[in-house]
Amino acid sequence: PALTGRQPDYVMACIGGGSNAMGIFYPYLEHPETQLIGVEAAGEGIATGKHSASLNGGIPGVLHGNRTYLLQDANGQIIETHSVSAGLDYPGVGPEHSYLKDTHRAEYYSVTDQDAVAAFRRVSELEGIIPALETSHAFAYLETLCPQLEGSPRIVINCSGRGDKDVQTVAKYLDEHGWS
Repeated sequence: PALTGRQPDYVMACIGGGSNAMGIFYPYLEHPETQLIGVEAAGEGIATGKHSASLNGGIPGVLHGNRTYLLQDANGQIIETHSVSAGLDYPGVGPEHSYLKDTHRAEYYSVTDQDAVAAFRRVSELEGIIPALETSHAFAYLETLCPQLEGSPRIVINCSGRGDKDVQTVAKYLDEHGWS
C-alpha cells in the first residue's frame, strides 16, 4: 500500500511444498479484497499423471505428520511426481494451503512444463531478468488470468529463487522438445 495507496488485487506465487507462497500470502490473509493465487506444476498435464500438482490432482492424506493434499495411490502410497522445476517436484503441500483451498481463501491452478519454460524465456527476453523455473509457473499463469481481467488491476508475483541455476535445465528441455 505504501507504493500504490491500496492493497494489490492479486498476489500470486508458485506452489511446491508451499513455504514460498505462504510467505507472501500471509500478510494478505486479512485482506479479502486481495485474491491469493497459487500456481502448481502440471508437468506434462494433470491427466497424464506426470505432474506435481497435489492441490489440483491429489487427495487428502497424511505425510510427515500433516494431513494435506497428496499425490498418492489408492493404498495411500506416495506416487512419483514430475516437473521441469526441481523446486516444485514434490508430492504434497503444506497444510496451510489445504486449509486455504478448502475455505476458498486462495485459488490454486496449475501450469505445464511447456508453459513454464515459455514464460521463463519470455520474462528473460522482455524484462532482462532470468526467473527461477519455479517462479516461471506463476508468470505463465498470467497468460490465463490477464485476459479475464478488466481495468488496471495490481498483481504481485512472488519472485523466489534465481533463474541462472535453471539455464541448463531449460536448455536441455528446449533441445529435447525441438525448440529453438
